[in-house]
Amino acid sequence: MLTVNNLVKSYGGAGRGRRRGGRAAQEPAPPRPADGARVFAVGGVSFEVQDGELFTLLGPSGCGKTTTLRSVAGLERPDGGTIALSERVLFDAARGVDVPANRRELGMVFQSYAIWPHMTVARNVSFPLDILPSSRRPAKDEIGRRVRRMLEVTELGSYADRAATKLSGGQQQRLALARALVIQPELMLLDEPLSNLDAKLRESMRFELKRLQRELGLTAIYVTHDQSEALVMSSRIAVMNEGRVEQIGKPRDVYTRPATRFVAEFIGTSNFLEGVVASAGGGEVCVDTADGRLVCRGATAPPAVGSPVLLSVRPEALSLATDPHPDAVNQWSGEVMNRAFMGDAVDHVVRVGALEIRIRCHPTQSLEPGTRVHLAADPDKVTLVPTA
Repeated sequence: MLTVNNLVKSYGGAGRGRRRGGRAAQEPAPPRPADGARVFAVGGVSFEVQDGELFTLLGPSGCGKTTTLRSVAGLERPDGGTIALSERVLFDAARGVDVPANRRELGMVFQSYAIWPHMTVARNVSFPLDILPSSRRPAKDEIGRRVRRMLEVTELGSYADRAATKLSGGQQQRLALARALVIQPELMLLDEPLSNLDAKLRESMRFELKRLQRELGLTAIYVTHDQSEALVMSSRIAVMNEGRVEQIGKPRDVYTRPATRFVAEFIGTSNFLEGVVASAGGGEVCVDTADGRLVCRGATAPPAVGSPVLLSVRPEALSLATDPHPDAVNQWSGEVMNRAFMGDAVDHVVRVGALEIRIRCHPTQSLEPGTRVHLAADPDKVTLVPTA
């Protein structure tokens, strides 16, 4: 199990990065504020990764997810906090512990596959074992067995003697994984490894990576800004924003019950409605909005009556019809302003009062702009988003 506790990393001054052997990491320094204040790339991040879990750090560019991953890898020196893997302390600012990257024994796969072009596929995989010190290097037969096993699980066995540069993009991605896995790491670190692939291949590789992770029982941290990728692959997701974790949870929980407005906006699409709590009790919260009363269920901590709140409704949680919904608790009427065919769905934009609400419908349902319609939402699918 990996434990990261109160990790802090800030930048300021002339340089950025850590020094190893007298050389600074070659990364451009972010702009320094005019007032000389330090910029916090990571501001007190804490999380745990359980054994066998694929834990995803998700967020927009600049949110601190890659800096967090590089800190775990030993490629960045944090300003504070602790990082521990099982019983091994990899970093502890207070005690001055900072295990070098090459001694952390972690598997790493980054955006660039870094395939060695002068080697065959098999040699690329065996290389991390070949260069180990003699005291730690497995026997030649054991190296061969491990290489064959990794090529088998990544479905590259028939390409063992092929030049690595003669592989397709997806095959090179699997080769990079096989090379990282052959050392049998306790933890895998993956930094947007699919970002260089085209859309169709990236989609298939998501399932391939998930298959490998489950088949081998890997414990992994996966960094991405792609919400769909995170939802498909993750055991749990940590959504990051401006150097902090906004929410940690299973993909379905993060999507259906966002803890903050940022999470609701960043993952998928949401319609937001402001209102005031009219009543709360019996597992239901009634909220008065400018366009009528809405009922939501499942709020973990119902707010006080009279307090302002924010409601989130996903486009697919809404139903659309030209006739009123007779039994609907939450219902609006409005006018279709626009529509867009998405292939597997049709998105409608409906004006309700001063709001424009987006509804995702089955592709067979397509209503022309100007059509008067009725919207309905199940109270279980209306989410009360904390505003604090």
